[in-house]
Amino acid sequence: MLEHLIFRPGPAGKKGRGRGVAFSPPLREAVLSLRAQSAKLVARPVGRLQGRVRAPGDKSLSHRALMFGALALGGTTVRGLLEGEDVLATAAALRALGAEVTHERDAGLWRVRGFGVGGGREPADVLELGNSGTSARLLAGILASHPFTSVMTGDASLRRRPMQRVIEPLTRMGACFEGREGGRLPLAIIGTDEMVPIEYRLPVASAQVKSAILLAGLNTAGETTVIEPEPTRDHTERMLRHFGAELRVAPVEGGGKRITVIGWPELKGRDIVVPGDPSSAAFAVVAAAVRPGSDVTIENVGVNPLRVGLYQTLRDMGADIAFENARELGGEPVADLHVKGGVLQGVEVPAERAPSMIDEYPILAIAAACAKGTTRMLGLAELRAKESDRLASVSAGLSANGVKHEMGAADLVVHGTGAPPAGGGLVATHLDHRIAMAFLVLGLATREPVAVDDGSPIDTSFPGFTQLMNGLGARIEAA
Repeated sequence: MLEHLIFRPGPAGKKGRGRGVAFSPPLREAVLSLRAQSAKLVARPVGRLQGRVRAPGDKSLSHRALMFGALALGGTTVRGLLEGEDVLATAAALRALGAEVTHERDAGLWRVRGFGVGGGREPADVLELGNSGTSARLLAGILASHPFTSVMTGDASLRRRPMQRVIEPLTRMGACFEGREGGRLPLAIIGTDEMVPIEYRLPVASAQVKSAILLAGLNTAGETTVIEPEPTRDHTERMLRHFGAELRVAPVEGGGKRITVIGWPELKGRDIVVPGDPSSAAFAVVAAAVRPGSDVTIENVGVNPLRVGLYQTLRDMGADIAFENARELGGEPVADLHVKGGVLQGVEVPAERAPSMIDEYPILAIAAACAKGTTRMLGLAELRAKESDRLASVSAGLSANGVKHEMGAADLVVHGTGAPPAGGGLVATHLDHRIAMAFLVLGLATREPVAVDDGSPIDTSFPGFTQLMNGLGARIEAA
């Protein structure tokens, strides 16, 4: 399968550098796509949505619960884990590193028996991560601080995603990387247990890059510091503290944060309850908000202040969204979202809100298409480095369905009329689950049905999406 991946002797005299990796030209793809065939789906217009559903487990927290459980000593139990393809790829990779990860299906429980900080073993094979960028970037931080060579790859979409933002700071700490141009997968990580602590200012706000550095810092003597220009989701900091790590977080001028982790802690297994994913709940929320007469409640949604930018924006647009039964679950704020449909008004979404809702811009564009007036979304450059170039994918999907808009290098302006968009288009998903789900939601509110060329990537983050939406009154089916 990896005909052109060859091993050669690594630098002599370096502890933990037993061997290096090179790629001989021409480099063939490491693996075939995980999906052998596409699954075209179509969404048909409906009058209103109604009902009560439960959001699937938060994907970001699910990845971290498994990883931190693997880095801890003793047992960790996880309830509410998202059992999507991305998270299952993380579980498989951790097993390859020596963690025991088991699933008690009847009890809805996952158990992890960890190997401890720095205690992972060299994987016997390439780590196949499917479509999961979170797995690739966070695992890079763990693997970089282990004295062996490992190789990560993924599906066609993941192999197009850049890793240089992670590679640069981890290289400064002492690890080595060899891969395709731009640091793309397949990527070899030549780790070391002689990592050096750094102070690193993120050039672009990124929770994944921040987390990779902090995870490498766990197995590094001294203090490793990340300075982020704008606050990003803080799940890593919250959960690492829960497992016993010592972190300091202090504000910096301009609104950012300085996060420092103390190396070589003894993490201890913990019980984790994963709340519902606000990014997944967003699809049902928007579907209800744009259909007058709708009345939908999504239970158990994580409402971390650094994840609710979309809901703040929808409220700015006039959406009737109430946070009910507010509570705390495993250190994370949680609420039930009660949404009533109505008429939305276009707004300007400031660039500084992007870190709190970067994954939600595709579904926000759908809300904007159904709203009355112009919606301006600014500061969207990060969308071009996701599972697809999401900015271009959203623009193409809007064009295919008769929605007037303009796309810039880092902005999107959508002109809604307050009336149902035309619809009738076929949207190319480019193996991107959020593009697929967003345009299926659009099809519920258009004059003509909307189809997506491949709905199979949806299972990476939201298994059961079609059934959940149809249970509320949607009409999404195989084409």
